[in-house]
Amino acid sequence: MSIFVSYETKSSKNIMSYTHQTLPKIFKEAKDFMPLYGTDYVEFYVSNAKQAAYFYKAALGFQSYAYAGLETGLKEYESYVVAQGKIKLMFTSPLKSNTYVGKHIDKHGDGVKVVALWVDNAIDAYHTAIEKGARSYMKPIVTNDDDGTIISSGIHTYGETVHVFIERTNYSGHFMPGFIKWQTPDFNPPSVGLKYIDHMVGNVALGEMNKWVNFYEEVMGFTNILTFDDKDISTEYTALMSKVVCNGNGRIKFPINEPAKGIKRSQVDEYLDFYEGEGVQHLAVATDDIVMTVREMRNRGIEFLPIPDSYYETVLDRVGKIDEDIKPLKELGILIDRDDEGYLLQIFTKPIEPRPTLFFEIIQRKGAQSFGKGNFKALFQAIEREQTIRGTL
Repeated sequence: MSIFVSYETKSSKNIMSYTHQTLPKIFKEAKDFMPLYGTDYVEFYVSNAKQAAYFYKAALGFQSYAYAGLETGLKEYESYVVAQGKIKLMFTSPLKSNTYVGKHIDKHGDGVKVVALWVDNAIDAYHTAIEKGARSYMKPIVTNDDDGTIISSGIHTYGETVHVFIERTNYSGHFMPGFIKWQTPDFNPPSVGLKYIDHMVGNVALGEMNKWVNFYEEVMGFTNILTFDDKDISTEYTALMSKVVCNGNGRIKFPINEPAKGIKRSQVDEYLDFYEGEGVQHLAVATDDIVMTVREMRNRGIEFLPIPDSYYETVLDRVGKIDEDIKPLKELGILIDRDDEGYLLQIFTKPIEPRPTLFFEIIQRKGAQSFGKGNFKALFQAIEREQTIRGTL
């Protein structure tokens, strides 16, 4: 079941809080780092989970994976899970008015609520984080079914976004207790080649970026690997600042943005206004063939930010030789950048929700470990053109 279900239904037979009888050793010595294997799943709170799941299947190539709702005993909300490569996305909607999930949607619109992280010990992760200053979202709990046990816990981060720690050591089931396998044999559009979540970007208010960078460093043992100031990320009209934090194995990367002063309102300002707070701005998902992925997504109706032809007149002078033919990259609007390790190809969708908040980045890394600094100006000018059309610049 979704983590929210677990948190709200502690009286369920399959869920119990930890006690000295069930867990002989809750507290262990705090460590200077938090062992994290990667992203387990990302949960969105949305107005219509069934339709959201259909959209992600039809347009982005995800497959039906798991379900929890009325048929599994839930009464207040339902969740659909879709999967592609190593990516699992959960969509949760309320079934009644005046629910926790519904109030979140009323304020923010559809958006990311939970970034679940796969850990080897959800109890250690929780208590280490709390001892280092994190605010509790969910104390450690156990969920059981015939396939074993999932241990989960959670902490608050920026805005109303939370991290849930998921321990799967003793679970062999399909997804989690409380869910059933979701199968749609007559409708499973093929994958578009998405492999895994490369990074997730959060937008925070002016003056809050360093606070949350320190949070990830001090509470979760992340490292600040890159810093971009308003000179790196700016145009004639707008600017922002960003720092990137990364966990020890390099699988989890969180750029954190805050607005900077400019002549006009930046994309972060626009996000904060329409999301009505801080939150996840975009998910960057990796592919091994960005031309195929983007072409297929366009064919299925996904709209991408348009890049002017003039960008491609000088891009190879800047980045040097690449393996790909420049013609399809120009045709599709795919950006190119290089660092000391290699180069990357990237492109950004237009917002995929009614509010101009959440969007996706498609990225193919050819050795590069950076985030496309050389493309910032072209990208932000493209975003500004869209803001002008929306009347929000």
